[in-house]
Amino acid sequence: MADQERPRGGDATRPVTIAYIAESAGVSVPTVSKVINGRSGVSADTRARVEELVNRYGYRKPAGASRSNTVELVFRELESMWAVEIIRGVERVARQHGVGVLVSEFGLHDTTPTTWDDTVSRRPDCVLSVAQLSEAEREQLRAKGIPFVVFDPTVELPDDVPFVGATNWSGGRAATRHLAELGHRRIAMISGPEDVLCCCARLDGYRSALHSAGLPLDPELVAHAGLTRDDGCAAARALLALPKPPTAIFTANDLQALGVYQAAREAGLRVPEDLSVVGFDDLPVVAWVDPPLTTVHQPLTEMAVAATEMALALGRGESTPQARLEIGTTLTVRASTAPPKN
Repeated sequence: MADQERPRGGDATRPVTIAYIAESAGVSVPTVSKVINGRSGVSADTRARVEELVNRYGYRKPAGASRSNTVELVFRELESMWAVEIIRGVERVARQHGVGVLVSEFGLHDTTPTTWDDTVSRRPDCVLSVAQLSEAEREQLRAKGIPFVVFDPTVELPDDVPFVGATNWSGGRAATRHLAELGHRRIAMISGPEDVLCCCARLDGYRSALHSAGLPLDPELVAHAGLTRDDGCAAARALLALPKPPTAIFTANDLQALGVYQAAREAGLRVPEDLSVVGFDDLPVVAWVDPPLTTVHQPLTEMAVAATEMALALGRGESTPQARLEIGTTLTVRASTAPPKN
């Protein structure tokens, strides 16, 4: 291939990629993939432009470039109890479409390039990433024409990144409103890390419900803690040791709420007679604790179903009617909440 056939700034020593052609044609990677694989859904003018560039640059499918007929589900950690609910939803859709599911765990911190190289070399039909996907990782997948969807993002994402989440703000508001309607006036919240998007939204919902109920926002009743049982317990101990402790605590997730149960027992308090508790997620286990936990139901399995359908559609080169989807939360009232004694 002659150097003049390359786009300006091209490197003749590097193979032309789908992303290279997409950038040159001013279209998306899925559009180029449709043209190369003879799929419909591309206008005649766009198809002609892409085909002309494919011929001019001499693009050829790399050896072994066929997809593996799998969806790769990437977790940062698999220890979380709600991972099972996500896997259940992904598996349900995968069976319907006759594709396999590969579950990967990359760890909580920045991954090494070889980790993502392994994913790219497997050439899954699509990638479903739980919680986060860095800009570098997104670019690496785009360069190979592998579509992806982020599940329950923890940070703000660019407008062109598809994701499926939940109505965290509404859930936080519903939980706090429930406690206010029971008559609680000192309602505390144990939120999660301040840089986690869903936790910020749940905290904002808590603040909104307090304002609507005419209750002041007391900074000493808001704690930030990790999303574990131990962290929830430590935060609850501090709240219950206040000169005027709360009569109700809303937590950013169910594991923190189980920690509140422990702290209440240590303080000689009964749930809900002395302290009402509301969680978030509605993990199956919280219906069996004593007392069963009132919590915000986050439809994890339904979210996983929607995310997998979206990811597989993108893998087929199809457009999706909604690429940024939030699925509604609902409050599940059980036995851990009651009116305050006084």
